[in-house]
This record gives sequence, structure tokens and C-alpha cells, in this order.
Amino acid sequence: MTNITENTPPIHRHCDGWRRVVIKIGSALLIDPATGLLRRDWLDGIGADVAFLRDRGYQVILVSSGAIGLGRRILNLSMSKKLEENQAAAAVGQIELAAAYRTMLGKRDIPAAQILLTYGDTEERRRYLNARNTINRLLDLNVVPVINENDTVATDEVRYGDNDRLAARVASMCGADCLFLLSDIDGLYSDNPQNNSAAEFIDMVPEITASIETMAGEPVSTGFGSGGMVTKIAAARIAVASGCNMVITSGLPASPIQKYFEGAKGTWFQASGNPLAARKKWIGASLDTGGAVIIDDGAAKALKGGKSLLPAGIVRLEGAFERGDTIRILDQDGNILGQGLSAYNATDAARLMGHRSHEIEQILGYCGREEVIHRNDLVIN
Repeated sequence: MTNITENTPPIHRHCDGWRRVVIKIGSALLIDPATGLLRRDWLDGIGADVAFLRDRGYQVILVSSGAIGLGRRILNLSMSKKLEENQAAAAVGQIELAAAYRTMLGKRDIPAAQILLTYGDTEERRRYLNARNTINRLLDLNVVPVINENDTVATDEVRYGDNDRLAARVASMCGADCLFLLSDIDGLYSDNPQNNSAAEFIDMVPEITASIETMAGEPVSTGFGSGGMVTKIAAARIAVASGCNMVITSGLPASPIQKYFEGAKGTWFQASGNPLAARKKWIGASLDTGGAVIIDDGAAKALKGGKSLLPAGIVRLEGAFERGDTIRILDQDGNILGQGLSAYNATDAARLMGHRSHEIEQILGYCGREEVIHRNDLVIN
């Protein structure tokens, strides 16, 4: 067991009890700029990193760019900002990208899944819940989801624009403990180290302040990537607010995650709390409650004991609400017990009210969630 001291790298001070990590892989690392081809040997090192993390007991999610760059090469397209050309390139390149990940993980007997997200999938509540539930189920099935923005249908007006922020949204959505942003630089500096040899390396960021944002400089764009340090700081804001630590480290060496665990340089952004606590804080602070469920004494006791709300414990509904809405939970005397995110709309919840979970499929005609409100989506006063 590692002896923890003030000189121990942050990763070893905080990784006990972790359950889930996200790794973001950029186009500039994944694609050889001279040939436009995948750097397959480097990608195999990422496979070794995934196996390393899984051996430590962590579930792993990959967020990978590269589809547009690969598609441009296959279609023999020059660099272009034309939306329709980039969408066509993404459609072609995504197949090659997915195949590469399937091969790389498959040789380690790790199943892979492809998920393409649009902006609305993380920003619109019902679509957010659908995406989150799918990713969680894949992880429970021991699958590594490989996620990218759906550049084939995303438009300039409604998109993430860079996978740093997409990765942070995914980390937040899935309750990840740490997000690794692999970069062509080993972390954050007080100034651009290419222009200022006296620039100081920042190994720990306990809080993202105005001075930290100033250090990020201006956005940059290359042929195979976009964003630079500015988007990484924006991603850090999203991640740490959701209880997820974040690391910026160099992705240039083989197996960069293992290198970081072994002491390679990187900038650590400290999370504010843990993912579940941050999520419950967000739910508890929601003022936009769309309705209410009134529950019996047995259900109230179960909720106070940390259980989920099952349909059998509901005796009455109030108001209209949709799946994913925040609803209030009341006892039969009208006392507010808490609030949470409903897995059903008011119509379906009314049909399930008072019934056992095993009856859900028969009543609704499809196999829905066993809980009306899962304990992770629930805050008790």
C-alpha cells in the first residue's frame, strides 16, 4: 500500500474508491499529420491503458475524435470548413474509427460499443437520461463505450465544437470520478512555454480562478484538432462542478495513462466533492418541480433508509410532469420529504401507482425502470 505524503502525486492521493474514468483522445494524437492515417501502434497503447485501468477495478469510457480527419483522407478531400464536406467525411471516417477501436480492444477481449452524441443528448433532460441509462447499462455489461460527437448531423449552430467539452459533459452525465484529457502538451503553464522559457508548470489547480483562465491563452485550431488550452479549462469547469477530477497530461508517449500513474507530469484539477454528492446537490437545488407524488408510510421509511421509490408505494399524484422532470415527494400529511427525477411521465406513473415492479411490463406494454425515482436521482430533506 502506498504511503501518502504531501509529495505523493494527486492521482494516488485521490484514486481510492474510484469507480469510473473517462479518457478523451484528440485527433492530433490519433492521426498522423503527414499521412492522415491512424497511429495504430499509439492506439494500441491506449488499449493497454484501458486494460490497466480495468485491472484496477475502474469502468472506462473513451471519448474519441478523428472521424472527420480519417474521412477526409479516404475521400481525398482537402482541409475545408464547409459543413457538408465535414459531415460527409465524418460519416465515412466514423466506420474506420469504430473498427480500429473494436480491433484494439478486441485483442484484449474487451467488448466495445460506439455511441454518437449530439448537443441535445446532454443538454435536454429526457435525452440526457436516455443517453446516461444506455452508457450505464453498457458499463454494467463490462463494455467500453467509445463516444464521439455525431458530426454527420451536428450543425455549426448547435454542437459542442470540441471533444474536450463533450468529454466533460459525458463525465458529468455518467458520474465519473476522473476525466483524463490527453494533449500534445503535458499540462497547464503560467504562460505559453513555446514563447516563454520561464513559464512555470502548474501541477495542481484546487480552484479555477480568473488567473487560471488567463493562463490558458487564446483558442487554437490545427488541421486535425481544435480548441487548445481554452477549451480544456472550460471542460475542467464542467467536470469539477459535477464532482469529477480532471487531468491534463501528455498523450504523446505510448500508454500515457500508465505513464501518468507512474509519475509523468500533468495538471490536476481538484473536484468539488464527489460525483454523487454533486448530482444530488443539483437535484436538490432545482426549483422547477413539475408535479408531485404522495407516498405511503412504508415508502417514506424506505426512502429515508436510502432506498429507491417504487410504484407500489405511491398513493396519489399531483400535477403534470414528463420523464426526467424534477418532482416533489410528499407523505400523506402533505409534508415534503424531498424531490427527485422521475423515470416516468405522469400518465404512466398513474397507471403504475400501487403496483409491484414485476407488473410494469404487463401494464405499460414495455419493460420500463423498476423505480419511479432511483435513489441516485433522489434527495431526501
